[in-house]
Amino acid sequence: MLSSMQNMFKVPDLRNKILFTLLMLGLYRLGAHIPVPGIDVGALKQLQQQAKNGGVLGFLQLFSGGAITQFAVFALGIMPYITSSIIMQILAVVIPKLEQWQEQGAVGQRKITQWTRYLTIAIAIMQSTGLTFLFQKGGGGFNGGNPTNTDLFAGKANAGRILLVVVTLTAGTALLMWMGELITQRGIGNGMSLLIFGSVVSRLPANFGAVKAESGIGVMLGIAVLFTGVMVAIVFMEQGTRRIPVQFAKRVVGRRMYGGQSTYIPLKVNSAGVIPIIFASSVLYLPIILSQVLPVQEPSGDQPGNWAYGVQRFVDTHFVRGTDWFYLLTYGVLIIGFSYFYTAIQFDPHKQADQIRKQGGFIPGIRPGPQTERYLARILNRITLPGALFIAAVALVPAFILGQVLGGGGSTSTAGTQLGFFGISILIAVGVALETMKQIDSQLMMRNYEGFLKT
Repeated sequence: MLSSMQNMFKVPDLRNKILFTLLMLGLYRLGAHIPVPGIDVGALKQLQQQAKNGGVLGFLQLFSGGAITQFAVFALGIMPYITSSIIMQILAVVIPKLEQWQEQGAVGQRKITQWTRYLTIAIAIMQSTGLTFLFQKGGGGFNGGNPTNTDLFAGKANAGRILLVVVTLTAGTALLMWMGELITQRGIGNGMSLLIFGSVVSRLPANFGAVKAESGIGVMLGIAVLFTGVMVAIVFMEQGTRRIPVQFAKRVVGRRMYGGQSTYIPLKVNSAGVIPIIFASSVLYLPIILSQVLPVQEPSGDQPGNWAYGVQRFVDTHFVRGTDWFYLLTYGVLIIGFSYFYTAIQFDPHKQADQIRKQGGFIPGIRPGPQTERYLARILNRITLPGALFIAAVALVPAFILGQVLGGGGSTSTAGTQLGFFGISILIAVGVALETMKQIDSQLMMRNYEGFLKT
């Protein structure tokens, strides 16, 4: 291990890439602690206290590395870019022009990347505007519908200040998008993934410190053991792949014979990664926002509240804190459903079977054409189920266990709600770390050095 780390810095090109990546991550973490202008810094403590209760605000804080409760320049994080990338992937299935761009190689990919950037800016403007108005009076939409008296603008809110905050947050997202692309081009690993990695990992020390302060070092060590067990399971599942053999027939072109070799199609057990969790969290975030704009009429005297009041109370009870059984059940079902949905978008059995047939290949024992398509679809459905159940368990089981252990069967523990997302954190961190180490390994192997990953 130590020799491999020494080898990383022996290669000048690789050393420069690693140092550049670390520099970009350091600048990102610096920007996550610089508040936007026009905000009352003292009022941010109220937001930080609300984030400790978990729920949607805790999830947003996870992906922003705590920048959202600082109302920092990078408060939106890289989430607008992730959302726009997912939307573009979905639209490519239904819009023929985008599908044509995907088939054009590098030229088409540049066009898709450019439109993804435009969509990212549009989403950042909408999210920054929504967050500014939600947080203007203490973030009632994230506090069980009970806004506090804290005003982030210190009673000086006007169109100019709000516009300044929106422009600053949007510019921060654009800068992060540029930094991520710069890491991909000049650094090591995928820049966007590494920015998310930096966000989720930065929250873990503070969360474990909160557990130690509330429940003592014994409980903290027990959670560390659970943390390690979840990490080992995630590494095992992330490496799980079903290899479907493909044989190519021999063919003669001129005086040369081509083909005859065999290869395989790698189908990952968890091919969707953390995307279903992001999808499901976004869907569960919508009822909280919508409940804040309903025409609520609270009960007074003998007059009962209207239907909007009942809907808001239901949302506040079951969706805001993120530890309610109804929330967890809905969350799990959505994760499983989105796992199948996103896997179907990524891997199309019809296209794959048609491509194999055009290249003169076949799966041993399976006829080319419709039979190959049905075979691939059946295999894909079978391996997607355990992957979907696994990421649902990673998202839900740690939150449930920590709620029982730290909250005494309730949901009153600040540390428990903070660490409820640590399964998602490990899933992201392990996936990004493995991909980055594979790139470092390939660089080392090209120069006859021994890598980190053993096969």
